[in-house]
Amino acid sequence: MTQTAPFAVDGPLAPPLARLLTYWEGLRRGQAEIPFWDDLSEVKIEALGAETFILDVFSRPERFRVNDLEVATADRERLLGLFLDDVDLPEVFALLPAQASATVELMRPTLHRMGGLQRLLLPAWGEGEVRMLVGGLAQG
Repeated sequence: MTQTAPFAVDGPLAPPLARLLTYWEGLRRGQAEIPFWDDLSEVKIEALGAETFILDVFSRPERFRVNDLEVATADRERLLGLFLDDVDLPEVFALLPAQASATVELMRPTLHRMGGLQRLLLPAWGEGEVRMLVGGLAQG
């Protein structure tokens, strides 16, 4: 039996997420599998059309903090600056800690589908490890 990686990016992506993935892929330097966090532009990311968010990644213990949130949710101000494991997450972020952990471990993009909504996470290097995750949400 063939086993699919958790949160595999399989099937078609919603157009804004496809543009986000293409942007991310274009930032990789040389043989690097993922781009460096300081090459990412929040302005360019937001212009791609997806609702976006950025998570800071901490290791030992692994934790994820909401750095930026450009998602249409009433919880925006409540979530900014907080760790995912310290708050009750809105439905749009169901299984986000698991997806974030898989993205860090796999060091590649991951996708979570929730009905018609797609959530893409993209890792970025910093200080020798994955230090940031860029997320996008779109109907697909």
